[in-house]
Amino acid sequence: MNALRVDLLSREYPPHVYGGAGVHVAELSAVLRPHADVRVRCFDGPRSPEEEAAGVTGYDVPPSLAGANPALGTLGVDLQMADDVAGADVVHSHTWYANMAGHLGGLLHGVPHVVTAHSLEPLRPWKAEQLGGGYALSSWAERTAYLGAAGIIAVSAGMRADILRCYPELDPEKVHVVHNGIDLSGWRRPPAGDPQAERVVRERGIDPERPAVVFVGRITRQKGLPYLVRAAAELPPEVQVVLCAGAPDTPEIMAEVRELVAGLRARRGGGDAGVVWIEEMLPRDELVAVLAACTVFVCPSVYEPLGIVNLEAMAVGLPVVGTATGGIPEVVDDGVTGRLVPIEQADDGTGTPLDPDRFVADLAAALTDVVSDPARAAEMGAAGRRRAEDHFAWSAIAERTMDVYRRVLAG
Repeated sequence: MNALRVDLLSREYPPHVYGGAGVHVAELSAVLRPHADVRVRCFDGPRSPEEEAAGVTGYDVPPSLAGANPALGTLGVDLQMADDVAGADVVHSHTWYANMAGHLGGLLHGVPHVVTAHSLEPLRPWKAEQLGGGYALSSWAERTAYLGAAGIIAVSAGMRADILRCYPELDPEKVHVVHNGIDLSGWRRPPAGDPQAERVVRERGIDPERPAVVFVGRITRQKGLPYLVRAAAELPPEVQVVLCAGAPDTPEIMAEVRELVAGLRARRGGGDAGVVWIEEMLPRDELVAVLAACTVFVCPSVYEPLGIVNLEAMAVGLPVVGTATGGIPEVVDDGVTGRLVPIEQADDGTGTPLDPDRFVADLAAALTDVVSDPARAAEMGAAGRRRAEDHFAWSAIAERTMDVYRRVLAG
């Protein structure tokens, strides 16, 4: 067994993954194991004997908090985690859901707490729609943990700037940039003519002979899906729009997206009208098949610290059209691996475009430009795969993360 013990604390861990943070923790835990004794502590209840043998422990919300505001339930899980990290050399938390477990566990057991910043509560004020007064609790938990952390890992330089802007009391020397990574072997375009991939695509209602724009993400304000649906109305009629979109933050945003999609279909002639909406989270092999059948990937986010989905699309060989915000410009090489869409944003934390009509028009224009030249799109996609290989391989990210641990242990 390795001498250094690291406890990774996370809301999500397979098979209970609904966002990029869960993907990140799963991959990070795997690549750190050759370097350290890794324990994973996560939500969603007790795990199987096989998972527990591999060092994964799951926790449930305490029964006494089952009907409470979800933020209180989260803190109830955190208290259990904080008690159980006894014996760790480093505790490393991911997202506000687990930040307080790391903070309290670090204080209780006298070990350094490292935070990976996947997003920031001050820059997601729409979460108040989902959490109500719990948003004030999540914001307090994040702020307290960040200010008390021995080290903070930002997943992009853009995220590092946001952290120091939101929490100016922080010592900049404590904030390190370690990009998200991508499992290149798991995200690879299937061979041409692969019968299983073609079956998946056609069963989902996608015509692989037609050009297509594809979106993958949760239905949340930060992902900018309503802007994309509006932009899709300006695309050439032969272009399919594939939306792999589910897990809405609130019933209200789900209703808004349903209304916009219905309007888009009506504008395109009724029926499905080349608009494919897949609401469930697809297994990786099916998602890879869907991505490979499309022409261009789109990331219309108004807030995106990095965007693992962009790396996944690039690894499958798709060009990415993304908003020039957050960490996206560090992933997408404008004009080489895709296109960046300019945006002027409100500085009130919402990221709302100051001129939404202009943003929608620019997004539509960039998508039309890429999807209308399949040969050029394929060249960009190939360049994207090379960029993913050169800059975002997990092996290098493991060593950078271990370097952060060594620095905080050295004091």
